[in-house]
Amino acid sequence: MPGERVIDVACGQGVLCRLLNERSIETLGVDAARDLIELAKKRQLDFKTDARASFLVGDARELGFLDARHYDAAACVLAIQNIHPIQPVFDSVARVLKPFGRFVIAMMHPCFRGAKESHWGWDDASKTQFRRVDRYLIPRKSPIVAHPGKKSESDYTWTFHKPIEDYVKAARNAGMMIDAIEEAPSHKTSGPGPRQAAENQSRKEIPMFLTMRCVKVDR
Repeated sequence: MPGERVIDVACGQGVLCRLLNERSIETLGVDAARDLIELAKKRQLDFKTDARASFLVGDARELGFLDARHYDAAACVLAIQNIHPIQPVFDSVARVLKPFGRFVIAMMHPCFRGAKESHWGWDDASKTQFRRVDRYLIPRKSPIVAHPGKKSESDYTWTFHKPIEDYVKAARNAGMMIDAIEEAPSHKTSGPGPRQAAENQSRKEIPMFLTMRCVKVDR
């Protein structure tokens, strides 16, 4: 809402902050990567808006440098799966939120998009595309190559798989209630071919992204 204060706890290059600024929302972007924060600041200079945006280097798990009960909402977009452990993230965000403040998290869908443990398959007999899931409940971490084809020892990051129940427990332990969940499929579509209809249908049915909204309910 216009006039609110929102913190993006893993802001990257500040895209979400700039989008919210267009709606007259004051934002703070925090990210552990100094290079990304510097890039976000540079891009903000060219962004004309009446709303204010600022950017700070910081860890989403350690927001003690921010005032408590100061923000109306918080966001973490496609980053929570790269953070471990997650309980400190929920605890830190809950501390800086006002009572009934919202925390929105968008992530790769834990059920259907596990790194190296899920993939598309094709059943030739029924002419259907399916999603194979080999592992789900046990938490794990996997290396993700940052630049495929240019592999080196430093060109990877970690992704941490956790089942949905871990996110629910983390929210509960931080004094937050999940009041909304949305699941989104891939935006991709297949080109003409014998599998086009089946592939497009499976993409509509099997979500690749999960968004949840948590509300701070403790006073």
